[in-house]
Amino acid sequence: MNTEVLVDALPYFDAGFDDPGVRETVLAMVEEECKRYKPTKNYLEYLQPINTSSFETDLMRNEFSRVESGTRMETMSTKRYELPAPPAGKLGELQAWQESVDNSLSQLEHQSIRSLNLELMNKYGTETWKQALEIMIGMGAKAQKELQNLKKEIQDINWKRKSIQLQTGEKLNNLNQQWVSLVSCNYEIEQAISMLELQIQQIKHKKCIQDETI
Repeated sequence: MNTEVLVDALPYFDAGFDDPGVRETVLAMVEEECKRYKPTKNYLEYLQPINTSSFETDLMRNEFSRVESGTRMETMSTKRYELPAPPAGKLGELQAWQESVDNSLSQLEHQSIRSLNLELMNKYGTETWKQALEIMIGMGAKAQKELQNLKKEIQDINWKRKSIQLQTGEKLNNLNQQWVSLVSCNYEIEQAISMLELQIQQIKHKKCIQDETI
């Protein structure tokens, strides 16, 4: 991919953007280009051989496929939290009741673990949360500093670009004035030459008349 860019405009120096009809002309050009633009699913193809999907997991790919197809997400199943009794036809079967008891024990253990987690959180959660907040504050300060540095770099680049464009614009103006001056001089020289040629022709014509008279 060719990364060279031909700069044919000096936004910091050029004028006439607010002239009547300029905005309409630009919008028409943008609309015309949009008609010729053919969007693709992968807007980063030109960055290849970078594999933009290497970070995707199977779960992510399945979810992307579901979103692309417009399929609704399945609701969370709450069946594991239910404590159903054996079916009506199996109320007399010991195995059915044993399965229900096992399910009850599983639910009880789950609730017990949740209670234990709550106790641990009440005991250690505050300090852990404070430490997490300190880490987040530090990360936020670091990100803010990076942001300020990036803004400064952008501002420096813009100031440098503006300075270069203003200098280039002045140089172009001077060159344009020189060109106009040289064209004017050439025009005056051509006019003078034409006058001299006309005078020469007139003198030759007079000389011819005098020679014929003699």
